[in-house]
Amino acid sequence: MTLASSRLPRYAGLDGLRAIAVALVLVYHLFPAAPLHGGFVGVDVFFVVSGFLITSLLVRPTRLGLGRRLLHFWRRRARRLLPALVVVLTVCSTAAWAIGGDVLVGIGRQLLGAATFSYNWAAIAGGSDYFTATAPELFRNMWSLAVEEQFYLLWPLLLPLVLLLPGRWARVAVAALAAAGSAWWMAVLASDDVTRAYFGTDSHAFGLFAGIALAFATQHMPDAAWMRGRLARIAGVMIGMLGLGLIVLAALLPDTQDAATFPGTLLLASTGALLVILSGIAPGSVFGPALDVAPLRWLGDRSYGVYLWHWPVLMLATAVGARADSGWIAGMVALVITLAAASASYRWIEQPVRSLGFRRSLRAVRTRLGGPPARRFAMLSGLAGCAIALGGTTAAVASAPAMTASEQSIRDGQHALKVAAAKKAAQTPAPVPTPEQVTGEQVIAVGDSVMLASAPALYERLPGIAVDAKVSRSIWAGADIVDGLAASGSLRDHVVIALGTNGPVDRRVLAHIADTVGHDRDLILVNAYAPREWIDGVNRDLAAFARGRTGVVVADWSKAIAKHRELLAGDQIHPRSAGGTIFADVVQQGIDDARKERSTRAALLSWKLWDEK
Repeated sequence: MTLASSRLPRYAGLDGLRAIAVALVLVYHLFPAAPLHGGFVGVDVFFVVSGFLITSLLVRPTRLGLGRRLLHFWRRRARRLLPALVVVLTVCSTAAWAIGGDVLVGIGRQLLGAATFSYNWAAIAGGSDYFTATAPELFRNMWSLAVEEQFYLLWPLLLPLVLLLPGRWARVAVAALAAAGSAWWMAVLASDDVTRAYFGTDSHAFGLFAGIALAFATQHMPDAAWMRGRLARIAGVMIGMLGLGLIVLAALLPDTQDAATFPGTLLLASTGALLVILSGIAPGSVFGPALDVAPLRWLGDRSYGVYLWHWPVLMLATAVGARADSGWIAGMVALVITLAAASASYRWIEQPVRSLGFRRSLRAVRTRLGGPPARRFAMLSGLAGCAIALGGTTAAVASAPAMTASEQSIRDGQHALKVAAAKKAAQTPAPVPTPEQVTGEQVIAVGDSVMLASAPALYERLPGIAVDAKVSRSIWAGADIVDGLAASGSLRDHVVIALGTNGPVDRRVLAHIADTVGHDRDLILVNAYAPREWIDGVNRDLAAFARGRTGVVVADWSKAIAKHRELLAGDQIHPRSAGGTIFADVVQQGIDDARKERSTRAALLSWKLWDEK
């Protein structure tokens, strides 16, 4: 039984695979209109690569004792990971402090989680939701780094116990069982809390365990003559292409936020990564060197820094309004900044510290300070930048607001719902409508967090309205809610549905809702406004559905709020107080349009009956 602590072995194809993985994540986050709906699977590819590489390193022979081997391993991991991480955290925190607003919310907790490699658990404890936009966490991408760091800490301690098992296939079996158990646990958790399932180290470790199993399986791989033959090489290329195909397929699949995606799609990508690695490391492989083509190798070498920078840069761009205004242009700007920052960090920070170590790097700084004026000026400028970044980080933590503007709007809406419920319990008399007037007692509204943020304005505009709104609700939940209202006799004359913010709408679901509402009531569909790739499709589908059904109209929230985006919170989704008033106006206009449409139909029917007589 031996453990090693030398440099990570270099395997053909892994740089290219890392490049593909980070490219998927970049496209998924920076260009949400692209068809890579599951581009987040790039993180799972990284997990497989990490499990394979670290285990392959640790099982290599060495003459060092166990204690020194472990310390040397952790020291090299610190050299590799900490310099770029510190730069990203301090520079981006300082930029966030300069911008101010929503991007500062929770930054103290985020910095603590990132610095202690516990971000995933801190996010879970703090109630973060990976799939909502109400809290734009600046360092949200640090969750995966936390999972890997926890692996780097614990796995070297557990590995000696696994190596006591006789034979490599027993070790492979243990790793495979651990992977299966982790995937099963994710499926269980995903039925209740997808964010907990996705962020948890226990439920998202199957990629790491899969890489471990492959490292055990390929340990002491023989270099037989047949493995370098033509047929073996062709088979290796086919296996590698199949692996790439599985990764791309997983990235193209839609996110269903259930066990089909978590862990289904993630397992598909992990399997693809295993096949690519196996094909690349096989003796005589032509696939691995081909995958390490120069551009991919360049990106693969810098993939760690690219991953660290891309999300904070995107959040900062969003905070200054670029993303909502320019779409793919903002994505391109964020991409250029990310690649430039990652390249500079790789050259002037990561590589020097990685090769010299922390102590020798500090000596090099002192040497430059005592060198020629040009070098001294450059070093003093760098040290001044470090001081500014540290001061900006401290200022960012001290000035962070308690919640985002969108969270405040939603909280106000929740308070309005409670007040309305209390008034109803107290049986507050409702105004008696005239035949020409519609009051809130005739209206029921079902919606998502946009409606929830607008609830105070709805109650003010339509006293007595029944509002059922909740964060992260989609059209799929709307059908069940309307069914329940119909079963309890709670449907009113005018039914308002605003459920287009959190994903595409399905015409079959819309038809089911319309059928349940019936022809004796009006159905008002409020369209959506948000910097999300599905919004245009949602609004087209709602308009087309309303054109094809009587008794259904569209309330054009998108058009109304597009002229007043300053009335939205920083996420450009949720209305502030004045924006909520516009939402209430849109709902009122939709009700008026529905009544006019009903009156027109009644007049036409009367004319037709009179004409037949």
